[in-house]
Amino acid sequence: MAAFEGKVAVVTGAARGIGQAIAQRLAQEGADVVICDLQAEWLAETAGIVEGLGRKALPLAVDVGDSEAVNACINEVVKVFGKVDIMVNNAGITKDTLLVRMSDDDWDAVLRVNLKGTFLFSRAVAKHMMKQRSGAIVNIASISGVIGTAGQANYAASKAGVIALTKSTANELAARGVRANAIAPGFISSKMTDALSEDVRKQYLSRIPLGRFGTVEDIANAVVFLASEQSSYMTGQTLHVNGGMVM
Repeated sequence: MAAFEGKVAVVTGAARGIGQAIAQRLAQEGADVVICDLQAEWLAETAGIVEGLGRKALPLAVDVGDSEAVNACINEVVKVFGKVDIMVNNAGITKDTLLVRMSDDDWDAVLRVNLKGTFLFSRAVAKHMMKQRSGAIVNIASISGVIGTAGQANYAASKAGVIALTKSTANELAARGVRANAIAPGFISSKMTDALSEDVRKQYLSRIPLGRFGTVEDIANAVVFLASEQSSYMTGQTLHVNGGMVM
C-alpha cells in the first residue's frame, strides 16, 4: 500500500521546480494534492502530473503572504476533501544583493513570502490537524538559514526564521499528534545553477563532499520521509540535504 493512500497534501510553490517534484512524489505515494502557487497559469502542468498518476489535484492560485487568501485556500481544501493531512511550505523567493544595498522593499518581500507565508499556512492547517489529532507539516528552509550567505541577508534571515518557527510549531502541536519538521537544502540543480560559468560551478562543487549538486528529487524524497510514518518519532528537526556541506 502506498504511504499516503487516502491522504490529502497541500504544497505551496508547487507549480515548478522543487515544489512540482514534491507534488509528484506525494501523488506517487497515493496522496491527493492541493497545488498552490501565485501564478494561476503555471498550475495546470503540475495538476496534470498529479492526475496522470491517478490522484486528485486541486490547483489554487494563492498569495501565500495574504492572510485572508491563505485561510480561504485551506477552507476550500477542507470543503472539497474534508481534511488536510500533510502541509508542505515550499513557496519562496530571492532578491539577492549586498546588505548595504538592500532596500526595505527587497527585505520585506522575501520575509513576506518565505517566513510569513510559512506561518500563515501552518496556522491555518494547525487548527484542522489539531482537531483530527494527526498531521505532518514540512517546511522547506535552506542551508543559507544555517550558515548565512553573502548577498542573501533577507533570504538567510527568512530561512533561519523558518527553522525556528518549525521548532515552536512542533512544541505547540506535539500533544495533539501533529508533527512539524524542516528540510534545509544545499545547492540544488536548477536553471540558476545551470547558468553558472564552469569556473563558478567548480568552485561551488569543491565545497560539496559528495561532489555534485542536489536534485529536486532529493528534496522530494526527504519530504516523503518526514511526512510519513517512517519518521513518526521525529518532530522539531531540520533535515540537512546538502551533500555534506554542513555536518
